[in-house]
Amino acid sequence: MPPRVYVDLPLQQLNVFELPADAVRHIQVLRLQPGSELTLFNGRGGEWPAEVIRMGRSECEVKVAAQLAIDRELPAPVTLAIGMPTNERMDGLVEKATELGAAAIEPLMCERSVLRLSGERAERRCSHWQAIAVAAAEQCGRTRVPRVSPITTFAAALSALRAGDDAQWLVLSLGAAARPAAEVLAPLLPARRPLRVFSGPEGGLSPAEERAATLAGALPVSLGPRVLRADTAPLAVLALIGALGAAA
Repeated sequence: MPPRVYVDLPLQQLNVFELPADAVRHIQVLRLQPGSELTLFNGRGGEWPAEVIRMGRSECEVKVAAQLAIDRELPAPVTLAIGMPTNERMDGLVEKATELGAAAIEPLMCERSVLRLSGERAERRCSHWQAIAVAAAEQCGRTRVPRVSPITTFAAALSALRAGDDAQWLVLSLGAAARPAAEVLAPLLPARRPLRVFSGPEGGLSPAEERAATLAGALPVSLGPRVLRADTAPLAVLALIGALGAAA
């Protein structure tokens, strides 16, 4: 299978062109030579077979064939609105969420959040997480790269729900009112309506946050009686959606 390389360019408008510097470094690591085949994608759907036609010390020229309309997405686009776990766990969460099909990731600071970032430090972390998403998409075969949004607060994310977001919102909960996630998701997926899932940080969402989400229209759902870690619960939801979609 030819190696996959992400290129943030309008590939449908290109034929023969030089790859950007970051893609060239990737090609060099792979030790590709003129005549080598590769697959390009720009993270916005589809992929393009390509061939290396010239290699230089710091440049690589490729020829691109027609786009292949390949789709490897979940049955509905899923945004994870997640209370950020600590750095290393967040790195792994972004990687695995990309592999499991998340359409977007919204890092949140919640009442119980340990990790709190702002300003330049927050921007650097989001850029870092976006790069992790790109690398994970290259590896797993996705043709779309989830967008990692700027870090925001739980209250700001909730305001989007109150403003009439067209997605169906869910909130992961251990409360008595929560219904089994599979039971809630199964009838929602055929309509392909966008989904947004609130998931708490270490310690979970506070009772006030969970109550505010449900009052604003989010459906409380349960993943079972066990308490899952902050970096496990959102991945379990994605895996469940993927399994339900495959079984439909």
